[in-house]
Amino acid sequence: MRAWPPTLRGVAAWCGLVLALYVLVPWLFAGNLYLMSMIVAALTIGGVALAWALLGNLGGLVSFGHAAFFGVGSYASAILVMKHGWPVAPAMLAGGLCASLSAVLMLPALRLRGPYFALAVLAYAHIFRIVATEWTALTGGAGGIGNIARLPVVVGYDFSSKTGAYWVVLSLVLVFALVYRAIRDSDFGLALRAIRGSENATRAVGVNSVLLKAAMLFLSAFMTGVIGAFNAHYINFLEPDYAFSGQWTMLPIVAAIFGGYRTITGPLLGALVVYLADQLLFKEFMPIGHQMVLGVLLGAMIVLAPRGLLPLFGFIGTRSSASTRPATDA
Repeated sequence: MRAWPPTLRGVAAWCGLVLALYVLVPWLFAGNLYLMSMIVAALTIGGVALAWALLGNLGGLVSFGHAAFFGVGSYASAILVMKHGWPVAPAMLAGGLCASLSAVLMLPALRLRGPYFALAVLAYAHIFRIVATEWTALTGGAGGIGNIARLPVVVGYDFSSKTGAYWVVLSLVLVFALVYRAIRDSDFGLALRAIRGSENATRAVGVNSVLLKAAMLFLSAFMTGVIGAFNAHYINFLEPDYAFSGQWTMLPIVAAIFGGYRTITGPLLGALVVYLADQLLFKEFMPIGHQMVLGVLLGAMIVLAPRGLLPLFGFIGTRSSASTRPATDA
């Protein structure tokens, strides 16, 4: 019997993995509501980590302000549903669009480089939190918005349940991963990687580096905003200090670096490992200061394996793609 070609083996492996994620995980853990809620939270962080990695890997921009997009998407979706009667699903997409529109205000920061851009975007995140706190007529101010509409019931199935929410956020991050891959493998992805190598050289041959970077900023903001909107309808409550919390920036950055931010699946793997290990293991032994362990592990990872977990262990697709493109872009 002839062996499958490498491409078909890779497709079969990915299909098997996706099937296991949709079927096996709920089958194993549906009875443990606490663990399912931890997995949903980890995938939520993973979605933001994927958006952050897309901006850093393709756009060449390091952001400390993704909490702004998360919070804008959260509030936009909640307000559209609660005050204007929108269905949840369109409101979530509108939340992503509102997050992209908020990124327009950050376009002047594209002139900055390195840590200056990161700090400028961080300042924007603080400004958005102040606006959400002070604009009480729209956002409810510091008191927040309660009883936000839950995820809908579709064909008799309640997606506000732990398993339903898991399927929703898993679908979102997988769609985002496919979009990320499509862009990376397109001519735009080639131009973006060239900009990362030498922006001045790409400008010399007519590539509009600012326009491409802005497009990645808008896409990253949209992805983060949709994840924020999902989270708002999942937890059914919002207040500014939570929606614009720095945890929606720092945890995704840690997850992306830990898993391998130049890969697509690395940020998702990093989020699952980092968040679940922190909440289910380190927190049990160190109720106070347990995040210091993550800091030590992250420092060790940066020194010993700067490309992250995924290239280190050669997960699905990494080795098979090594002969066709650099491992850092797997």
